[in-house]
This record gives sequence, structure tokens and C-alpha cells, in this order.
Amino acid sequence: MTRILVVDDEPQILRALRINLRARGYEVQVAETGTAALKTAASHPPDLVVLDLGLPDLDGVEVIRGLRGWTTVPIIVLSGRAGSEDKVSALDAGADDYVTKPFGVDELLARIRAVTRRLGGAAPAGPALRIGRHTVDLADRTVTRDDGAEVRLTPTQWAMLEKLLRNPGKLVSQRQLLHDVWGPEYQHETNYLRQYMAQLRRKLEDDPARPRHLITEPGMGYRYRP
Repeated sequence: MTRILVVDDEPQILRALRINLRARGYEVQVAETGTAALKTAASHPPDLVVLDLGLPDLDGVEVIRGLRGWTTVPIIVLSGRAGSEDKVSALDAGADDYVTKPFGVDELLARIRAVTRRLGGAAPAGPALRIGRHTVDLADRTVTRDDGAEVRLTPTQWAMLEKLLRNPGKLVSQRQLLHDVWGPEYQHETNYLRQYMAQLRRKLEDDPARPRHLITEPGMGYRYRP
């Protein structure tokens, strides 16, 4: 059973999500503060986190960074902050998706299903590939620097990277990436691609501003250049 940690300081939202998620077969944990969320996640690791940014003790972005220090669990941000700067900050910190309040429960459930599909879609074994000073092992789903340090990727970062690496030298269109990584309902969210490609380059390319392996084809898509 998929365990979801819902973090929000609005009791009515916690109650509504607890009822709706449990009715659909999810195990639900709740927390009303960032501190409680980090403690709960450490003691009973969730499979997915739904996180409000406007918490009373910690900013939600700080909670994302705290989680990303030790886990790659998918994080869906649920927030009343609709500005692009807030979305960029959350995605850069390691969030996998962003839902703006007020929201429909059906929309949030669709986002949860999409992230869960990415999490559960085990990749077939594949070769180890090189990106700069990094070795990417698709079979073990690990990224290792030449100095032996492991680079952590979120499930969404993995899904996007894997799609490119399994098509070396080929153009993967924006539409195809959005469809295969996020789902058919996301085919116009090209800002997702820009944010996640920037994250991957910062983690993997020797010079993120001048990438040699993760290449943008303007207006068309992306390609992995071995």
C-alpha cells in the first residue's frame, strides 16, 4: 500500500485529503508543521509527500531541502503561492510537481497517480553510460562521480534522464517527454522540461551553461549526446 505524507496547517484540507486518499486505498500520514513532517518522514518513510509551502514554522522549500538531504521520495507541492518564482524555487529544491490552491481533489489525485506511475515503473536492465565525470547505471539506477560519490536524482529526474539515455543521439520531442514522464494531461507544460533539464545539467554536466551531453534542440526537444 502506498504511504502518503500530507503536510498542511489547514485542518480542513488535512481532513479532506485523509478521507479522499484513504477511500482510494492509500495509507495516509499527516503533519501540520515542517518540523513534524521531517520527523514523521524520518521515522516512518513515506512513498510520496504532499507538501504545503506556507507552514507556520518552516518554509516548505526548507522542508523539501531537508527531505532531499537523505531521500528521493516524490514530493508534490500544494500551495496558495501561484507566482512562477515560488514554483521555480520549489522545483529547484527538488519537488516533482506543483499544484496551486484552490485545487480540485480529482486534479491532485491525477498528479499523485502520475508520480506513482513514474515511481513504480521499473526500468529494464541497461548499460552504464557516461555524462562528463559521471557514470549512469540504468540497471542499478545509480549515478556515481569519478571520485566515488553518489549523485541523488529524484524519481522525475530519473524518468526524464532515462528517456534520453535510452535514445542516444536521437531527438526526443517535448511532447513525447511530457507524455511519457508526466502523462498525457501535461503536454503543454514545457516549463517543466526547462526546469528539470536545468537540474540535471547542474548535477551531471561539467559545465551546465555549456552542456556537452544533455542537449536542447530549441523548439523541438532534447537529446543525449554520448
